[in-house]
Amino acid sequence: MSAVPVFLYHSVTSDPPPWIAPYTVTPRAFTEQLDRIADAGLTVVPLRRLVAAIRGGPALPARCAVLTFDDGFADFYWSVAPLLTERALPATVFITTGAVHPPGGAPEGSLLPPAAMLSWRQIATLDALGIEIGGHTVTHPQLDAVPAQRVWHEVVDCKRRLEDALSHPVYAFAYPHGYSSGAVRRTVREAGWTSSCAVRNAHATADRDPMRIPRLMVRADTRPEQFTQWVHGGGAPVNPAGESFRTTGWRLYRRTRALLGRPVGGPSESGTLRRETA
Repeated sequence: MSAVPVFLYHSVTSDPPPWIAPYTVTPRAFTEQLDRIADAGLTVVPLRRLVAAIRGGPALPARCAVLTFDDGFADFYWSVAPLLTERALPATVFITTGAVHPPGGAPEGSLLPPAAMLSWRQIATLDALGIEIGGHTVTHPQLDAVPAQRVWHEVVDCKRRLEDALSHPVYAFAYPHGYSSGAVRRTVREAGWTSSCAVRNAHATADRDPMRIPRLMVRADTRPEQFTQWVHGGGAPVNPAGESFRTTGWRLYRRTRALLGRPVGGPSESGTLRRETA
């Protein structure tokens, strides 16, 4: 059972907004990480190929990796896509649709703080280049801490908006903050998504639940030695078992804070969504 590192990136820039800086890598660091993947002899495969293998389809290469990017930062278009195209590498970008800039207007609104995000035109261009476009909800809430009706709206409307923009189905989803629950995963599946990525900081395998694919988060402070361990199948658990008591307790705490109107790590879910000018 081979370990598959599914890498999770956010922003790739030398000048990120402070709120996302801890989760940002520079273009130079990203290039070096792509070199480490190549030097280790890994084949970068599309996320959909990993999902197909999980569902009993064709076997994966003996040693492979997957590249994913959350939120939909504009620097993906300018900094990341050229590097991937140059190396003929596949990737998946998970879009928070409420943060996308429409032509000549403002985003619909999301809980993400201000940052330069992709436009619908850029997303369509990336799709035409072969980059997989996935969903990351409408507003980026903690799905396991909001009411069921809100979860349904977030996952269904996100899918519909992406499919309207791209004129074809989309299937890959990622949970904001990596948070999910059994009820959330059922809703995501019922909404028509066929795979979902979490975080978990663990390697995936081809016998993983396709609605709980673990990923390795690459941060600003990820050391080269740590990344090298990951590409060689070490430095993190492989396909960890179910949810820990700590994770369950953390969810209960966050739900309680959300009910009190003081959610952890963000503004009130009942408050005004952030809208930026284009």
